[in-house]
Amino acid sequence: MSDSQRSALVTGATSGIGRATAKKLVSDGWMVFAAGRRQEHLESLAAESGQLAGKLVPVATDVTDEASIHTLFTTIEAAGGIDTVLNIAGGALGTEPIAEAKLEDWQWMIETNVLGSLRIIRKFLPMLRAHGEGTILNLTSTAGVVTYEGGAGYNAAKYGQHALTGALRLEEAEHNIRVVEVLPGLVKTEEFAYNRMRGDESKAADVYAGVSKPLTADDVADVCAYAVNLPHHINLDEIVMRPVKQAAQHKLIRDTE
Repeated sequence: MSDSQRSALVTGATSGIGRATAKKLVSDGWMVFAAGRRQEHLESLAAESGQLAGKLVPVATDVTDEASIHTLFTTIEAAGGIDTVLNIAGGALGTEPIAEAKLEDWQWMIETNVLGSLRIIRKFLPMLRAHGEGTILNLTSTAGVVTYEGGAGYNAAKYGQHALTGALRLEEAEHNIRVVEVLPGLVKTEEFAYNRMRGDESKAADVYAGVSKPLTADDVADVCAYAVNLPHHINLDEIVMRPVKQAAQHKLIRDTE
């Protein structure tokens, strides 16, 4: 890695927004360590990124496992370190009301969205502080600032991640670490709604039915890349992004069949 080349860790890089963000940063000339649980998806991403301006290094990682994160850290440290962390890993499970909530779903969402981010941040903070101009970007959600029926578990996880991000910004400013939060609304990706609906393709399709132009993974990746590509003294604290058809969490225009 050259002295001038920016370097980042992107979690959740096996699919959706994480994959798109990793690829976008590589196209911008970054050295990117792409972390995710599915090795074969990371290898295909590396192959797709082979002709781009930067370099992508796939590292199979589970953000809910301390040993896995330690292996990730040693790999990155041996390669020269990073100046930026993008916590993209996350997800939702289920749409049951609180009265019917599945405890295991809530535990998974909190482990992945909140504690996964915490584990990564805690592990890499010394490296980012030592760099002198570190950046941490957390991908949360509009679900982290507005509740909705059937969303309590995901709301709780994303509210927790949102709170973590705000406290981190206050604590790390003295170390010259900028902390960015990107909060997307309705984003259509290949796996998010499908996984949330436990593999029910019809229910997953209903989430986006009639919405002519939801956000895409590439849309969110462009915003994440823009935020971390800015000169370091510029901090975009919170970036709320929605499709035009989603004027608010409770107002979604479904105008096509």
